[in-house]
Amino acid sequence: MKKLMVALGALAIALASTAASAQEKLIVSVWGGNWKDGAAIIAKEFTKRTGMEVEFITGGTLDRLAKAKVAKDNPESDVVYTTSHVGYLYQSDGLFEKLDKSKLTNFANLYPAADRGDYEVGVYSYVYSPVFRTDLMPKDFRITSWNDLWSDAVAGKLSMPDFDPSHIIVASSILAGGDAATWEKGVPLLEKLKPNIKAFYQSDATSQDLLKTGETPVQIMLSINAYHLIQNGVPITIEIPKEGAVVGIGALGINKGTKKLDAAHEFINVALDPVVQQEICDFHKCSPMNKDAKVSPELAKLPGIFTTPEQWSTQAIITPDEVQAKLLPTWKAWFTENMMQ
Repeated sequence: MKKLMVALGALAIALASTAASAQEKLIVSVWGGNWKDGAAIIAKEFTKRTGMEVEFITGGTLDRLAKAKVAKDNPESDVVYTTSHVGYLYQSDGLFEKLDKSKLTNFANLYPAADRGDYEVGVYSYVYSPVFRTDLMPKDFRITSWNDLWSDAVAGKLSMPDFDPSHIIVASSILAGGDAATWEKGVPLLEKLKPNIKAFYQSDATSQDLLKTGETPVQIMLSINAYHLIQNGVPITIEIPKEGAVVGIGALGINKGTKKLDAAHEFINVALDPVVQQEICDFHKCSPMNKDAKVSPELAKLPGIFTTPEQWSTQAIITPDEVQAKLLPTWKAWFTENMMQ
């Protein structure tokens, strides 16, 4: 009888432990809307493999960073999904755990651009590049170089983001023989571009509206948004200039102080799985980071979708995260004062 009671007691403890584990959730901080839906692809496979549910908390890029700083000693999430240069700000403020890459079995098969250092890893990439309405521009109009944005054909027709001017600033510097770190080389060119700019947009929705209405038939645009418009019947061409398109990288990092460190690593590892990568990229119309991801042929042929080392080396302008993170406030201040007045 005594042995039976001991066995029953052990069984009760095991069942209680299993129930507690089942109730435990991995908390992931991510943008809302379409971005949350994309992260749900990872969450579904993660739950299938581990039995642990995923809960999302959502917000804007900098809003979530600010909240993470306030909650530094008691983080509200376990994993953060953000852009890689903002991820640099998380790590510089001591908000990310150092990754144990031995737990990321998919890491070895990633493109070099996915390696964002010791604290975060790239999951997918997108580009900001020139796009235009084919029905509202001359039939022979093309954008083969960023220089073409300065042409008379674009006068009074161009729009670009005001919240992040890094794309045109970096492109202008490259045209002037510089790079992101020597961005001031491009200032004379930027000043000459002002007559061609008709509007600045503050959000993805405003960006898309400016093209849908035709108010600005030429735009520097997030490729994911452009493909969304194309799917909805808006006649748009996305161009990759000969200098390359400006790359952005969606990345994952682990909150410092998480009590679910192993689960957080597994979530990232699942995100880098080639099959999951394929699903994410087919959903977002973005580029995979795992070399073995078999995106659809229709997706692979689209401009700004990089599936080979050659494309990465010839078509991608990648700004170091540290450079962009540190200079972006300076770029925004200069841009507001000199380009938007």
